[in-house]
Amino acid sequence: MASGAEKFRSPGPARGLRSGFSTGTAAAAAAKGAFLELLGLPCPEAVEVSLPGGSRLRVPLAGHAQVGNRGEAVVVKDAGDDPDVTHGAEIGVRLRWAPGGAAGETLRILAGEGVGRVTKPGLPVAVGEPAVNPVPRRMLAQAIEEVWAACGHGRPLRLTVEIFVPRGEELARHTLNPRLGIVGGISILGTTGLVVPYSHAAWRATIVTALKVARAAGWREAVFTTGGRSDAAMRRLLPALPPECFVLMGDYVRFSLRAAAQLGFQRVTVAAYFGKAVKMAQGFGQTHASRGLLDFPVLARWVERATGNSFLAEAAARANTARQVLEMLSPREALQVAAEVGRRLWAALHVFTGAGVHLRAVILDFQDAVLWQGEG
Repeated sequence: MASGAEKFRSPGPARGLRSGFSTGTAAAAAAKGAFLELLGLPCPEAVEVSLPGGSRLRVPLAGHAQVGNRGEAVVVKDAGDDPDVTHGAEIGVRLRWAPGGAAGETLRILAGEGVGRVTKPGLPVAVGEPAVNPVPRRMLAQAIEEVWAACGHGRPLRLTVEIFVPRGEELARHTLNPRLGIVGGISILGTTGLVVPYSHAAWRATIVTALKVARAAGWREAVFTTGGRSDAAMRRLLPALPPECFVLMGDYVRFSLRAAAQLGFQRVTVAAYFGKAVKMAQGFGQTHASRGLLDFPVLARWVERATGNSFLAEAAARANTARQVLEMLSPREALQVAAEVGRRLWAALHVFTGAGVHLRAVILDFQDAVLWQGEG
């Protein structure tokens, strides 16, 4: 039987809710089916794809065919019981042989109908590129390479991969894409490949359970992180602490810190990437996008206060994401701005913990390095 900490490390969906898969997983499965069709090989009604965590998932194909010089396949996105705007959407891939390509390039990803294109900086994908995030790109490549390896071909693999989403442009109006400068459709997303629905009550209960497990093990120190990546970064930074001390709080900042204080924790660390840290510094006790967007004019004032550069401040006020603000700063300016944000972050978090808890706040950059940390 798994311990309480292990249960929290890989929590299941809220009781009675069904998990699903991401648009990235849907695209990877469609690419696998399309490649089988392009090669003229038998294509099953469901294909297996590898997920980022190492497991595999069997995904049904809604349709597949060889059409002229291309292979096509479509997957219907299944978000389970998560209220995902893309649930039920068709995610399709068209594959063609490409005559050449840059040195080392095997796959060229194109945005078909309903897939957005990035027009503003500050996102994980470069301006001008299809809005297909890095993890789904790797999943696509792996799905295609699995078929290619099974065929035993030795020649270089050169393909164009066109992803399309009928009704994608309509669906995108109900997302943050227009505000982020992603035009023409939805994004192809996913960091784990899965969509796991959680009720608010279930997530909060899991946080409390994890804290109680740590206290029962004799620990009075907790490290709160916003997700799996920041959790892994803090485990590397604090190797002396046992797994029980690390708690995934998600967006539940205020709730987590108050629970830790009530349960008698003496030391609390909160770690977040720059964007979430700015939201917390601006007083967000719940950082999910549905509760509000980061205030860029306020961040711009902090940039000017930290650097004395009014031109940078004006650029920050017009920024698309916090990541873009960080990327427009020199290394020295980034440290200055992180320190300004960090002081305000610590003060905002201290309101939630109260005076009886020794609080440390850590801001991570997008390469998992510490930008700023402070405690008191």
